[in-house]
Amino acid sequence: MPVRDLTLAMVGSGGDGVITMGDMIAQAGASHGLHVMKVEAYGPQIRGGESSCTVRVSADPIFAQGDQIEVLVVFNWSDFGRFRGEIIAASDAVVLYEESDTTPLEDVDLGNSDVRFVPVPFIELAKEAAGTTLAKNIVTLGLLCELFKLPKEQLRKAVIKRFAKKKKEVLEVNLKGFDAGSEYAVKLAEHATGKRMQYVESEPMLLMSGNEASAVGALHAGCKFFAGYPITPSSEILHYLSEWMPKTGGYLVQTEDELSAIGAVIGGSFAGVKSMTATSGPGLALMTEMLGLASMAEIPAVIIDVQRGGPSTGLPTKSEQSDLWQALWGSHGDAPRVVLAPADVEDCFHATVAAFNIAEEAQVPVIVLSDQFIAQRRETLSMLTLDHDVTGRQVPSIGELDNYKRYKDTRSGISPMTWPGMKGGEYQTNGLEHDEFGKPSSMYLVHEKMNDKRYRKLRQVRANYSFVRRYGAERADVGIICWGSSKGPVKEAVLKANGRGEKVAAFVPQLLYPFPYHEFQEFVSSCKEIIVVELSYSAQFYKYLRTFLELPEGHTYVYKRSGGKNLTVGEVEDKVKKVLEMGALRREVLV
Repeated sequence: MPVRDLTLAMVGSGGDGVITMGDMIAQAGASHGLHVMKVEAYGPQIRGGESSCTVRVSADPIFAQGDQIEVLVVFNWSDFGRFRGEIIAASDAVVLYEESDTTPLEDVDLGNSDVRFVPVPFIELAKEAAGTTLAKNIVTLGLLCELFKLPKEQLRKAVIKRFAKKKKEVLEVNLKGFDAGSEYAVKLAEHATGKRMQYVESEPMLLMSGNEASAVGALHAGCKFFAGYPITPSSEILHYLSEWMPKTGGYLVQTEDELSAIGAVIGGSFAGVKSMTATSGPGLALMTEMLGLASMAEIPAVIIDVQRGGPSTGLPTKSEQSDLWQALWGSHGDAPRVVLAPADVEDCFHATVAAFNIAEEAQVPVIVLSDQFIAQRRETLSMLTLDHDVTGRQVPSIGELDNYKRYKDTRSGISPMTWPGMKGGEYQTNGLEHDEFGKPSSMYLVHEKMNDKRYRKLRQVRANYSFVRRYGAERADVGIICWGSSKGPVKEAVLKANGRGEKVAAFVPQLLYPFPYHEFQEFVSSCKEIIVVELSYSAQFYKYLRTFLELPEGHTYVYKRSGGKNLTVGEVEDKVKKVLEMGALRREVLV
């Protein structure tokens, strides 16, 4: 039976080319107008080690990576074992594995016993067709596109593009490998029953990762200076901007560490240039002191934190939502900042532009809390969606430059900001508390007044940027609150529940701080039961909500766990089912 949605996964060692395979499948699908989501995972090694890639290809819109794998390629069973509990095969999955691997199949844990194992001589086919085992990933591509009716011509073009800059002989042997895999698939046709893709080709879609979208958002916002230190899983932002920043008239510096990076960003912004950095949890920890300086001196700064599993070095290549408290509260003293949370690849673009708008308007540091799941996955989107209004900082009028007060105590708390060289705009600044002119002061009255001024700016941010998403029933039996990358699986679970006639809804904020209280309260009031969903073992998000919201006692449930494995639709559905049953039972008792 033809299918409109197919999830494939490839597992191997570093150098087996499984990530390249995923990239090519994703590119081919996007060029045919299919909806694609590609995620990848690595071991903690710097070089070599295990790697996996999962690609979901669908004729219909998708929001999650696919709970279970329907087609699995395994080059080495020992590498697959390192992803135990993360890659779960569907009950009727087709498992293509290297024929020469002697691992007993009864020792293989796929999370499901009812699968079809199909041995394939990937290595032998690559040697015969291309003369090298390195071509086994290209052989596999040919086999997959023939077996499951993936876009063959587009995959072939992807192979050509991949090796276009190599010697002619390299391209030729890889194309031979591709054809050999396609020819061998005829022998395996009966194993793909019910798994052949069926779709109508449509307009090509843009394929982009969250980190790339963040970088494009920075350029769109007018960022002209980036300073950063490479750290997984944020490094692609630095890599992308290192190529494109000079082409747009900007400058990029790879610093010696994260302390230098945030210091350079504050310096660049002080000089009048939109500036940013990107890091992960360990790097954000090092930036804490400088974030206090940016808050005190009221200097715009944008910091993208691509979360990984923690604490310490933790899980560098996997996702978690456990930097929340650090982003919100990591500070000495009362240091106002804004925290935004993108929820998918497209949102990384918009959240980054919004971060620059807020930073420049309110003269505060803005932290964009992305995570590995959305930052390094590749996802299809329309190019038309990459547009966002851009604003700048408030500069003094001619009258305001007369007896200029850099930290003028205005009604909004926002004061006109100059830059070095602006005549009449000279002022003194540092990390000390100060009066309206910037003159240092340790008086209680001055400190209280300036604290109030700095925090007052957040009111305008909350009024103008409290962007939230709401899905599902207007009046719900179960309402789900989540944030960041949890949105995708939650949204898909809610839409499936609504399709079954269940009254389920979801609420996903982009602005985490300042807290959009009224929007949260309105949603909570519209739901009989509440579920808070997050990938944090200590339930950071739930505890954060309780500092502002009175969640209904006896009607609030928490689904939380560690990161390291992406949230699935099935997990959300299971929790919703249990809560719906408890709610129905409670209503029966009341009657």
